Amino acid sequence: MAARPDGPGSGGGATGRDPVPPEALPKAWRPLLARPALAKQLGDPLGSAALTEMARLLPTQLALHSLRVFLLADAWAQAEGTRFDRPGLLAAVAFHDTGLVGWAPLGRGGFPRRSAELLDRFLAERKVDDARRAALTRAVREHMRPFPPRNAGPEARLLHFGVWLDVTGRGERRLPGERRMVTAPAPTPLFAVTFFARVAACGLRRVRPGPASTAR
Repeated sequence: MAARPDGPGSGGGATGRDPVPPEALPKAWRPLLARPALAKQLGDPLGSAALTEMARLLPTQLALHSLRVFLLADAWAQAEGTRFDRPGLLAAVAFHDTGLVGWAPLGRGGFPRRSAELLDRFLAERKVDDARRAALTRAVREHMRPFPPRNAGPEARLLHFGVWLDVTGRGERRLPGERRMVTAPAPTPLFAVTFFARVAACGLRRVRPGPASTAR
């Protein structure tokens, strides 16, 4: 898809829950929100709304992982000179693991498909156009594949890169020291172990882990 402007107003009509002010977001997020790539998105309607929904839907460990994913993806884009939909990528990042929480049948496509459905609903409520929604929901739907498809758009490639780098360290040679830099102020010890356990539980039961396993 063609990259959209990064500035405010990129989220279309404002419907659904009103975004909360930055100071109302969880304290554990603040070291990462202070990083320029995220700080710039706090004034964007779509970015602010996505962060508000992430605070509502995700437990702390998954939320911190998501923020790190965005920062790693953005750093890789800057290193490569990649133009992309920055507020849209933040929305995709905010929702990419939402299918892992709560109780509901997942069906075919597992938690990434459910996450994509939740993202699509969020974007539709904000009157985001069809082409943009399709690109962002595809990015979420395909982020657990070992490698992104050859015809994936920039948002899908960046989300995939950020997820795999944060969880497994794959791609670290492309951004030496960056993973350590974004993890240090907001660490989630044993995150990879608990993350893959959560994914395995989803795959085995075809439902999302319940509230007891997602408590903050």
